[in-house]
Amino acid sequence: MKNASWDSYQLFLQVARLGGLTGASTASGLSPATVGRRMLDLEQEIGRALFSRSQTGYRLTQDGQALLDHLQEMEAAARKVAAWRQSGEGGTTVRVTAGTWLAWLLTENFAAIRMPGDAFAISLTIGEARASLAYRESDIGIRAFEPEEANLAARQLGEVAYAVYVRRNAAETDERWIAVAEEEAISAYLRWPHAHSAAGIVATVNRPRSLPDLVRAGAGKTVLPCFVGDLHPELQRQGGELPELRHRQWIVMNAEDRHRPEIRTVADRMTKLIKSYADLFAGKRPSRG
Repeated sequence: MKNASWDSYQLFLQVARLGGLTGASTASGLSPATVGRRMLDLEQEIGRALFSRSQTGYRLTQDGQALLDHLQEMEAAARKVAAWRQSGEGGTTVRVTAGTWLAWLLTENFAAIRMPGDAFAISLTIGEARASLAYRESDIGIRAFEPEEANLAARQLGEVAYAVYVRRNAAETDERWIAVAEEEAISAYLRWPHAHSAAGIVATVNRPRSLPDLVRAGAGKTVLPCFVGDLHPELQRQGGELPELRHRQWIVMNAEDRHRPEIRTVADRMTKLIKSYADLFAGKRPSRG
């Protein structure tokens, strides 16, 4: 049995975390065919089947889950050493993971998150997948549910409401829908058009960030968080809130790391910022024409 390279293990982590070849291809810059071939090579090198393959994606086998657990422990140890080394050098990076629209809010208000005199940098990872912090993949994350992992600490931030948005003064009879492609629709609000109006979808995109632009251009309507749609001067709600989509949100940190000064500082500032928008998040300030 050959010794697999660390590059192969890193690629395995991407496939395991992102659920298949497409996500790992985007993350690694390799073609899906190359990623698939590398995973077959890895299985041959270690002599174990790591995935159950199907049209819906790659599912970890028992051996695959065991390898994932081992590698995540290795990553956590390496990141802990890196953080310790950086702290001694006087320059640390706080890694924040957030969904599309929370990341948009953070970037719009970045001066409130990192200030000129701060000795740390911030690395922002944007995506709809659940923020994973148990093995220190990130320092701070935002989740739509309270974490169950024992080694995570969480602060509740409030509630998030959703509604259907159209271009301001659009015809009430317009039943054209804009949606994120079904295979990319991870969050409940992104799945909503597929579940309720699949026949009316006239255009799809692979990232939520383009949805308001298409609605503003008159291409159709879509579901958005109220704190996004209600802030947009060219959009308005069509009907009321979609109550089945309302959820709470939490800021999440690794329990051991949350007291590190730079992580605590960023988490406190993010908490203050998000809570200052509490009414908008909860859908209590709908825009009016």
